Amino acid sequence: MSDRPFPAAASARHLQRALTIAAQLGVVVLSNRLAFMLRFDGDLPDRANEAFWLSLPWLVAIRAVTFIPFKLYEGLWRYTSIYDLRAIAGGVCASSLAFFLFTQTPLGPAMYPRSVFVVDALLVTLLLGGVRMGRRLSAELSRGKPEKRVLIFGAGDAGELIVRDMKHSQSNNYQPIGFVDDDPAKLGHCIHGVAVLGTREDLPAILKRCHPDEVLLALPHAEPAAVRAIVRALEPFKIPIKTVPNLRDLLDGKTDISQIRSLAVEDLLARAPVGLDPNPVKHLIAGRRILVTGAGGSIGSELCRYENSLHAIRLELEDAAQGFRVRPVIGDVTDPVRVAQVMQQHQPEIVFHAAAHKHVPLMEENPCEAIKNNVRGTRLLAEAAELYGVDRFIVISTDKAVNPTSVMGASKRLAELVVQAKAVGSGTSFAVVRFGNVLASNGSVVPRFIDQIKKGGPVTITHPEMRRFFMLIPEAVQLVLHAAAQAQSGETYVLEMGEQVKLLDMARDLIRLSGFVPDEEIPIAFIGLRPGEKLYEELVGRDEDVAPSAVEKILRVTSRTPPGDDFASSIALIEGAAADGQWETVRSALATLAGLSSRAEEGTPASPETVPSPAPVESMAPVLAPAADGLIEQSCPRCQSAALHRSRARTVSERLRRTYSAKRLFRCDACNWRGRLVPLEFGDPEAAEPTAMPDLAALDNAVRDFHVPLRPSFSPRDLQ
Repeated sequence: MSDRPFPAAASARHLQRALTIAAQLGVVVLSNRLAFMLRFDGDLPDRANEAFWLSLPWLVAIRAVTFIPFKLYEGLWRYTSIYDLRAIAGGVCASSLAFFLFTQTPLGPAMYPRSVFVVDALLVTLLLGGVRMGRRLSAELSRGKPEKRVLIFGAGDAGELIVRDMKHSQSNNYQPIGFVDDDPAKLGHCIHGVAVLGTREDLPAILKRCHPDEVLLALPHAEPAAVRAIVRALEPFKIPIKTVPNLRDLLDGKTDISQIRSLAVEDLLARAPVGLDPNPVKHLIAGRRILVTGAGGSIGSELCRYENSLHAIRLELEDAAQGFRVRPVIGDVTDPVRVAQVMQQHQPEIVFHAAAHKHVPLMEENPCEAIKNNVRGTRLLAEAAELYGVDRFIVISTDKAVNPTSVMGASKRLAELVVQAKAVGSGTSFAVVRFGNVLASNGSVVPRFIDQIKKGGPVTITHPEMRRFFMLIPEAVQLVLHAAAQAQSGETYVLEMGEQVKLLDMARDLIRLSGFVPDEEIPIAFIGLRPGEKLYEELVGRDEDVAPSAVEKILRVTSRTPPGDDFASSIALIEGAAADGQWETVRSALATLAGLSSRAEEGTPASPETVPSPAPVESMAPVLAPAADGLIEQSCPRCQSAALHRSRARTVSERLRRTYSAKRLFRCDACNWRGRLVPLEFGDPEAAEPTAMPDLAALDNAVRDFHVPLRPSFSPRDLQ
């Protein structure tokens, strides 16, 4: 088929081009005539009239030629912008200068008023710009009535671009009705005719007065905490919330209405998503054979995508990849014969072990299966990796393995210990990657919340104070790959996860993002802690030390108590008990080997619906209460009861504060309060003196300059 345009279309385009040129040259003639009329107050003498007619053809020819390089004949007038006005000014100035030089030659008129040069240039600029702006105004007035009234939060550069695009685009159905911005200096001002109506505190009144159909967050620079605060302010109103991508998600830094999307739970993550340098990962996996166990799961499948040119889905990978071969293998990691066959046939150089049983309540009911898959499967795969010369072996673990209170967490802790024991003296580099809950992964709480919201509720939460670490699937995969790139054998790596997220807050946010009002349209019910669950999770255990790694935002965790000499025999015993179905023996062994406790440290309250939210008390004076025997005891600052006891630190920051402060963490069994108090010394009610605060700036500088050397790649095949 020919690429030439249809004759009718070509003729119409040529006709439109000719009319555009004729109209602009007509403006040139008109402006020059008006300049002469203004110069002589409408009464032109004969010499001036003669100069006008003699010079007019030359003026038209000079301007017609000069306008070509400035592309004044090519633009669509309905989209006139500042760029077009700059082009008009440049073309007029250049042609006026050329015409002035022409009048100084013998071909020019004998007399030509100098003031006419200036007046003519101003008039032709105004008329050419006015004609274009008139066409643009006509196009905007001819637009249909927009269907959606939008209130824009953020009167910055992104908001200006969005409003401009809304006003210029012919296909969008948005009508900006106003801005909301937290900067009081912008109140009362307008951007493209759209007024700044108020600040965040004025949102309720603005929504009631303007009745927008949507609220658009034009805040590409905003941190998640600011977005969460805005969502909280909009919680009582049943109105959809839209947003534009964050700057880290934009390729060119530009924002337009085509990028408007619904606000997602990822936008409310308690910290900004971590993006790591991909170059070390590319060097790690380029040209190497990689085995991923559990590739059908969320993390395993995403690892496969990352390792093959970062394609989003496997079908696209197979269509686009050149030189890559994907070999799906069905097998059981607890089957030593099948594991050996796969290792021998494919000879992988890097193994990512993501296969595991991860569901806490199911593993509580089936502890023997947790040992078979999570412990025995890891051991068999690690032994095969060492036997067949695998360079690096990475185990995907969980924060539930830290101070475990569930069978699943304890089994994953045993898997970590198996890998650490195997790393001693091995030519294969063994490492563990530990992270929290992964948003939108298989078994995550978020899909369950969304499903319950779609069904009309209620959204069920085990406890109002339940908190979890959350991360995105790409973040989890980046952590795994960067840990593999470092590959210091026997080490455990965790991502800086920030603060834990309350599941109650996440549920309310999801209800709000789904277009409903929490508690009114979608109820929230508390069903009590399930077996093995904790109110909070941890990333570092009691017997572990944490330090920075060679990669920013990734921490290196080392154990102070490595597995003993009898560890291998203990693993054999617990595997044998699991194979025989002796679940009581399995639970007892998990308590001995992995520190499995019967319940979370915080305990399981009898009626979680009545448990009040803990106040954020960070500093309180010690409160004393007389005990039954007359002695003075420290009591709870909220309920004044004597049911106060020490609570262990949950995060790295709490551990550090314990070192440099006399205050300690306490928790009350009666009202569930948790905070810091200065403990009383035995026999002396006076508080201990706090330790002097060290120079934190010097510590930061020392850590910043600290780089852990990368372990050189080594394989037993190198000895051959």
